[in-house]
Amino acid sequence: MPPTETVPAPDTDASGDVPSEAVAPLMRGLMVLRRLTDADGVLSLSELERITGLARSTVDRVTGTLARMGYVRLDGRDVFLAPRLMDLGNAYLAALGLPGLLGGPADALADALDESVSLAVADGDGIRFVHQATRRRAMSLSFRIGDLLPAERTAPGAVLAADWTEAQWARWRTRRAADPRASGFPAVPSGEGPDEKEFAARAARAGERGWALDDQLIEPGLVALALPVRDADGAVVCAASVVSHTSRHTADSLREAMLPRLRAAVADWERLLSGEDREAAARPQAGPRDLAPRPPGLADWTHASKQELGRGFVESLARGLTVLTAFGEGRAALSLSAVAEATGLARATARRALITLEHLGYVHAEGRLFRLTPQVLALGYPYLSRLPLPQIAAPHLAELSRRVHDSASLAVLAGHDVRYTARVATRRIMSVHITVGTRFPAHATSLGRVMLADLPPDARAAWLADIEPRALTPHTLTSVGELAAVLERVREQGYALVDEELEQGLRSISVPVRDRAGAVVAAVNVAMHSSRRTVEETVADVLPELRATAARIEEDLRTAGRFTAVPEA
Repeated sequence: MPPTETVPAPDTDASGDVPSEAVAPLMRGLMVLRRLTDADGVLSLSELERITGLARSTVDRVTGTLARMGYVRLDGRDVFLAPRLMDLGNAYLAALGLPGLLGGPADALADALDESVSLAVADGDGIRFVHQATRRRAMSLSFRIGDLLPAERTAPGAVLAADWTEAQWARWRTRRAADPRASGFPAVPSGEGPDEKEFAARAARAGERGWALDDQLIEPGLVALALPVRDADGAVVCAASVVSHTSRHTADSLREAMLPRLRAAVADWERLLSGEDREAAARPQAGPRDLAPRPPGLADWTHASKQELGRGFVESLARGLTVLTAFGEGRAALSLSAVAEATGLARATARRALITLEHLGYVHAEGRLFRLTPQVLALGYPYLSRLPLPQIAAPHLAELSRRVHDSASLAVLAGHDVRYTARVATRRIMSVHITVGTRFPAHATSLGRVMLADLPPDARAAWLADIEPRALTPHTLTSVGELAAVLERVREQGYALVDEELEQGLRSISVPVRDRAGAVVAAVNVAMHSSRRTVEETVADVLPELRATAARIEEDLRTAGRFTAVPEA
């Protein structure tokens, strides 16, 4: 093996010598995903080559394999993290169980307090967020699910450190000595933070009082109050915190105003955690389609991929990453045999992957059982958890436009209008020119009709009663009664086609986009000049492509929206 192909040094989260049975391609793939995450989701191939120290041919093979799995998207010379990568973090969150069980109550508490509420777990000597319920303000919390923060600069960190062993304190001192300004925590501004004596005193007070304050330790203006959340055995499973800004509260006023209410909420959550109905309470958060994917016929799939891509596909990387998806709801701790069975891998292959993942800190062994660690969230989750719907849809719209050679758009319903939130235009002498943000009357557009058709009958009737459809062209439908009949037909057929009602010469066809609960949250369309195709050709040729595109967007939306709220724009 040439020198440029040697196994790279493991990430800083790994310790000790690399095990002889470690899977080198899996290590390389995980390193690439971590570097992309640290770079907010995108790097060029040459930047990846420079940052990872890997040969360009190795970078090409790793990214080609990750693209085949749907974890990254290749666009020219750039590599983008893709929503499907969140399957890995979703597997950890589902196995953890806390977001599914406490996420809804945390959201309700944030609404009641009108402040941001977070859930964080211990990750080494730091804390990692597993749920965020933020408030929409000019000054609002910007932390994301999966972000890692130094324990000494947070309220949750002091709460969790109250139960640290001497070994954990020793690890913290080692890290502080090597990185006193916490530059290895990209989610926070670098800075010294409290010294050992001060942090130890804060942790001791948190243990005595049962709560901790962060008075602008992360950055000026940010204050937080945190309490531990314990399971039925009294062990701390996470820290719950209320976060505000000094324009609204001082640290002391935050404590005075929020401590009683946060205590009451945490007491309710602990009863939920220790109750016999815990499993039943968590079940509505995730249906069968949400379980982490376990590809059927993995060996056949990897073999077919290898046949198609040749050296560009690294089977050991694909199989190793699949091990992470063996875990999930009801599968928090698995034996080697269970992992092999869930993934369809040979025991020897699964064993080597688990050895590698344990060495790098993504898996923790407890006797013969293995568990995922919070570090799995470092694989793209912070960036992808804030990805809005237009960005999720954009690459799919681009592919649709390329296939049908016409413009493609995504829009949402905004009162009586549709508002365009993403668009890919074609280059033609005569083309449809619409920009993101443009609004059109919903009644005269295929986008509007396909979204209106999904409204409950009472809501649809109320919407129709509240408008006075105006003629935009001689073809515009202006009768409310006829429009109601059209919407019912659209609901039954699952698509809408509007011919020259918005503008003469313009024809468009749309289908709905549904979230993981099945509700229509947007619509996608293809728009063209009416001379391009007949109505019949539009339905026969464009509609199947449009439906396939919507299905791909919905698949990404289901993945991204399992434990996060996907922003509309």
